[in-house]
Amino acid sequence: MPRFPQVAASSDGLTDRVFSRLAARAKERGGRVHPLHVGDTWLEPLDVARAEAQRTESFPRLHNYAPVQGEPALIDAILRHVDRRAGVKLDRELVQVMSGATAALSVIADALIEPGEEVLIPAPFWPLIRGTVRRRGGRAIEIPFFDRLSDPAFDPEAALEARVTPRTIAIYVNTPHNPTGAMLPERALAAIARVAKRHDLWILSDEVYEDLYFTSAPPEPAWAREDFRGRTIVVHSLSKAYGLAGARVGFAHGPAEAMQAIRGVQTFSTYCAPRPMQLGAARALDEGAAWLANARALYRDAAERTAATFDLPAPMGGTFLFADVRPYRREGEDTMGFLERCLDEGVLLTPGSASGTDYEGWARVCFTSVPPDDLRDALARLRRVLGR
Repeated sequence: MPRFPQVAASSDGLTDRVFSRLAARAKERGGRVHPLHVGDTWLEPLDVARAEAQRTESFPRLHNYAPVQGEPALIDAILRHVDRRAGVKLDRELVQVMSGATAALSVIADALIEPGEEVLIPAPFWPLIRGTVRRRGGRAIEIPFFDRLSDPAFDPEAALEARVTPRTIAIYVNTPHNPTGAMLPERALAAIARVAKRHDLWILSDEVYEDLYFTSAPPEPAWAREDFRGRTIVVHSLSKAYGLAGARVGFAHGPAEAMQAIRGVQTFSTYCAPRPMQLGAARALDEGAAWLANARALYRDAAERTAATFDLPAPMGGTFLFADVRPYRREGEDTMGFLERCLDEGVLLTPGSASGTDYEGWARVCFTSVPPDDLRDALARLRRVLGR
């Protein structure tokens, strides 16, 4: 047990500077910098979902606590949303409103993971999931995965199976994917399901980008598969698809055994999500279809422009492109040097190493964080660095 002035070992390596020293250097640099490093949107959310649309005269006790489970109006909207999206009628008691997906996954980790237990994390991955597992004292087991799926010789089941140990308790799944923009194919999803069943593992299904697909029809949510049900805890968010990142509203659902524990942990963690923004989130889910369709069209165009800059296929969904930048590094230059040259041109990117130890030579680009004209300027600046 640590005594003053030591801190807990589980906090070792956790930092608010996940996206590297580049962000600090960008502030010191001054001048115009296009922030393509952190996933967000330049779009303002649906009018009725905005903070200023929630008024005390319309909602008495607007600034009081919401129920721990969530505002009833939002739970109703969630049930309708999930039914429309996946054709699944959730048990109301198995829904939990959370303070965004990041807090949701942290609460879920607290409810499921004992110190020393392991979570399989297909890589590259959302940068915060590794620390979320470590914070609980667990081990994040990184498995190179998404960048290998196009290789017919790659066996996703064997890759997962090889990393299972007696301490493994869960597999983390994210599709559409941060950072690659890929969607997991059937063979990968079936492999995940088989490994989870064989070893009695939980599946943590991160559905943050579920509504940001660039295909002609929405993909079937991974969690709704028959072979995922009964062992899958699902996390959704209003942040990405609905432009409500600052609202800090998300929700989770899953088997009763897990959700009872998760609600208990939530009580002793964030207690509840902000009540005014829960009401806004309910309006977004119920009335945001046209807004979302327009956002998808804008994001698809941005994705295609960004991919063309790096001469890569366009992402299938999400808000990111993940690019191997090793061909663009100068002789003797590492990736940080390359990213510093991008910053010198006024564009801030995320080092690939934030998404996995095997991805030092990569960079993540968010194509939704700035308006179209700014993105065009940012991509023109990147082309100079790329020599294109």
